[in-house]
Amino acid sequence: MKNTIFTGAGVAIVTPMNADGSINWDEFGRMIDFQIENSTDAIIVCGTTGEASTMTDEEHIECIRYCVERVNKRVPVIAGTGSNDTKYAIDLSKEAEKLGADALLVVTPYYNKTSQRGLVAHFTAIADSVNIPIILYNVPSRTGVNIALDTYITLSKHKNIAATKEASGNISAIAKIVAACGDDLDVYSGNDDQIVPIMSLGGKGVISVLSNIMPKETHDIAQYCLDNNFAEAAKLQAKYLDVANSLFIDVNPIPVKEALNLIGFKAGECRLPLLKMEQSKIDTLAASMKNIGLIK
Repeated sequence: MKNTIFTGAGVAIVTPMNADGSINWDEFGRMIDFQIENSTDAIIVCGTTGEASTMTDEEHIECIRYCVERVNKRVPVIAGTGSNDTKYAIDLSKEAEKLGADALLVVTPYYNKTSQRGLVAHFTAIADSVNIPIILYNVPSRTGVNIALDTYITLSKHKNIAATKEASGNISAIAKIVAACGDDLDVYSGNDDQIVPIMSLGGKGVISVLSNIMPKETHDIAQYCLDNNFAEAAKLQAKYLDVANSLFIDVNPIPVKEALNLIGFKAGECRLPLLKMEQSKIDTLAASMKNIGLIK
């Protein structure tokens, strides 16, 4: 049995940008503190929501360093170090470990993709290169590749592969992963609209976009599940479902950055090729936030 990295709701944190596209470090610190003060259980830095794909190597490393130092062991910090280049992912993973990250989030190779045998070789090479736990990240809608059940079973035997963030949306497949891998592999929901069903199957929590704007509420949904109070968890998930879905009316993280701006943060805009939402979508997002009293 492996040690669980975290239970509950971890935030896939946004990287705030200045008007010129540079990283707004002061606001990043403010966001980190806001998360911890409002019960977030872990911070996932340099993921999809953090726009790691448009960061320079120097920015990526500095983001991890800044987050680790700002968090200062208050909650686990999980660094996104995935790549479609195995050697690059190894180098970045080693650097994140040196910087003090508690764990790594490693996405499946995208664009060039690979076979299931290739996935085993890729993830094993990365896991062999570090001494901190790894969360696999399965998001076929973005990468074009899915981790098969047999591949999960094989990877779960590696001492450093501790968990997966499952964003396939396939509840039946996730149920089979939990059943087959047991204590060898923790499962986190990668979708905010599936926290309760995945945790009811034995998932340990969520890596959440919604937590950026509603950290306490997202934590509460997951905590109710951990407390075996799925009725209350379901009520909360239903209550916040519309706003969670509104965060995906455009390509993530465009809507969540807009939502953060609406509640008073200086998240800025995304880097190209991602563009600011059209006003009609901003209005839809704002309406969903008003409906639950998040903004006036």
